[in-house]
Amino acid sequence: MATLTLREKLAILSDAAKYDASCASSGSVKRDSLKSGGIGSTEGMGICHSYAPDGRCISLLKILLTNFCIYDCSYCINRSSSNVPRARFSIDDVVRLTMDFYRRNYIEGLFLSSGVIRSPDQTMGEMVEVARRLRLEEKFGGYIHLKTIPECSAELIERAGLYADRLSINIELPTDESVKKLAPEKKPETIRLSMAKLRAKIEEKAEPTLRTKTRERFAPGGQSTQMIVGADKTSDDGILKTSARLYGSYQLRRVYYSAFSPIPDSSSALPSQKPPLLREHRLYQADWLMRFYGFGQGEILQGTADGMLDLAIDPKLAWALRNRGQFPVDVNRASREMLLRVPGLGTKVVDRILQTRRHRRLRLEDVGRLSKSIAKLRPFITAEGWSPGAMTDMAALRQTIVRSCEQLALF
Repeated sequence: MATLTLREKLAILSDAAKYDASCASSGSVKRDSLKSGGIGSTEGMGICHSYAPDGRCISLLKILLTNFCIYDCSYCINRSSSNVPRARFSIDDVVRLTMDFYRRNYIEGLFLSSGVIRSPDQTMGEMVEVARRLRLEEKFGGYIHLKTIPECSAELIERAGLYADRLSINIELPTDESVKKLAPEKKPETIRLSMAKLRAKIEEKAEPTLRTKTRERFAPGGQSTQMIVGADKTSDDGILKTSARLYGSYQLRRVYYSAFSPIPDSSSALPSQKPPLLREHRLYQADWLMRFYGFGQGEILQGTADGMLDLAIDPKLAWALRNRGQFPVDVNRASREMLLRVPGLGTKVVDRILQTRRHRRLRLEDVGRLSKSIAKLRPFITAEGWSPGAMTDMAALRQTIVRSCEQLALF
């Protein structure tokens, strides 16, 4: 096989990494290397980190150490039986690329994942060595996220947590049955055990030591996971149920959903999904409702016939249309919890409403100035001088809102 240049390796392994869902540096510690004579820093506000389909610049160097892999997962483009160009970075390659890209102000950190070569321990050991050299030899203070391998040793996971801001272990698929069918070489129980051990280690390191009363640095950004959606026949309700269980069991910062798009030479047993990216987007919105809007997993899709999210409208609007008896809501009197359930009202807008109404009663136009979704709002709220009347129960309300939002999007 011909020797690849570093540029050719980068082209292959950055493209291969686009199937890994990365995560921002939110939740990590603030770190400024100017004080220690190093390079790079982590901002508490978080950084943009994803490849855009149109080629827009990203701020994380998001690559695979290698796309060679001993596993043959049906849904993965880099599986052992896939006919794709292969490449492998050395540890020196990744360290040099990260520092060179950072010095040119192209990136703010590194997202490193990998196919499994030879053994989980060898692969994870090389990834940990990349992070160690960046931190200790290059004095790199930027963000580092490592995708860890469940089958590797606990010692390697612990070492990874010393140098990385965030660690993630992929849950792979929504159900154990799907993992056993589509990724038979991986064991769901091993994945869950690794996630549980990582959670325990994060909690252990978060406790102040008896001698110094300080907290040891260990993956300050916590752990996250990635779930492939659309490779099996699990409904959206089933996916959200799995996510809720993961959040509760492992104290995850995020569950990342990765839309499965059929691969040309993939197994015909895999279902086709249309449109995969829109479904992924709706799942993220539903996940947001569970995490920040007080929605229980069971109520988001309660009352639907097939347990699937409506692709045409966002999940909160869909829920409100199925639960019209709880509306309209008085913006001048309702609780924060109920205001968060009004379509078009986000957390920041609700907080501003609560602050403003301490001093005066809000009219519809006041709410309109705070929110950009007045077309969604009108049927679901009352305000000083405004009542939706029979609009809330109108049979064609869904179509009316959709048309109004489409018209607003033109300007």
